[in-house]
Amino acid sequence: MQQQGQPPQAGQKGQIGQQGRMQTPPEVITTKDLLYLRDALSWELGAMKKCAHFAQECLDSDIRQAIEQAGQMHQRHYNMLLQHLQTNNAQMMAQVPSPQQLKQQMQQ
Repeated sequence: MQQQGQPPQAGQKGQIGQQGRMQTPPEVITTKDLLYLRDALSWELGAMKKCAHFAQECLDSDIRQAIEQAGQMHQRHYNMLLQHLQTNNAQMMAQVPSPQQLKQQMQQ
């Protein structure tokens, strides 16, 4: 089961669980994937900043704590995305067969 709106990527070996979520990141990050990741990083960073701001503004300690926990969650997500991006994508892309190589393999 693929995530909605996302076709399978060439060389993608991430395993997909029952909920349609990928359990491991793909070995290759395409340009389109990179754009999605950049947007996701931006959203997580914005959410972290908003949580930090509103936690400082909040007078109720229970609500402040809940907002701080939400900010920490967004920070974890941001760090997780960064970690996935720190793989050597160029090396993995070199291992993906070109369209000509795939065509030759199909003809054999």
